Amino acid sequence: MKRLATLLLALTLPCAAAATDYTVRPELSQLGFNGTYQGAAFNGSFNQWTAAISYDPAHLASSRFDVTVTLASAKTGDHDQDSALPGADFFDVAKFPTAHFVTTGFHQDGTQVIADGQLTLRGVTKPLSLTVVFKSQGNSAVMDVAGVLKRLDFGVGIGDYSDTSVIGANVKIIAHLQLASK
Repeated sequence: MKRLATLLLALTLPCAAAATDYTVRPELSQLGFNGTYQGAAFNGSFNQWTAAISYDPAHLASSRFDVTVTLASAKTGDHDQDSALPGADFFDVAKFPTAHFVTTGFHQDGTQVIADGQLTLRGVTKPLSLTVVFKSQGNSAVMDVAGVLKRLDFGVGIGDYSDTSVIGANVKIIAHLQLASK
């Protein structure tokens, strides 16, 4: 009986579903953010980041995201904003050069897939959930993710910039990723 149980376990292990590992095609992908300044919307993006993505919508338990962002690469297209973002009141890149997001799990909310994870920004780690839209295209895929963080929870925009009537409290994180399976 013990032998039969061992044999059955051995036969089922290779069948355990695993997510597909993907490589991000950076030339076709974007990682950005949206916010408001004095009531007007602004958009920004990060030009340097890496992402390790393992994903299968049918096997969320084995899926994983691990993203590291070089904060000094943030650009909004506005000279004043771009020069302020690396400073001590915002990203403080001298002390905290990167932000890091890693998933802790995935779940379904109706038809929507949610990636739950931990974001570390300015030395503060807090939960962050992202919606995931995934479209497989043979050996490639397109993935769009979005979520909202409260910037002051991470100490972004402190001091004179903590007034949320001037710089909005919420920052939307958005990514459009072109992926190739490994």
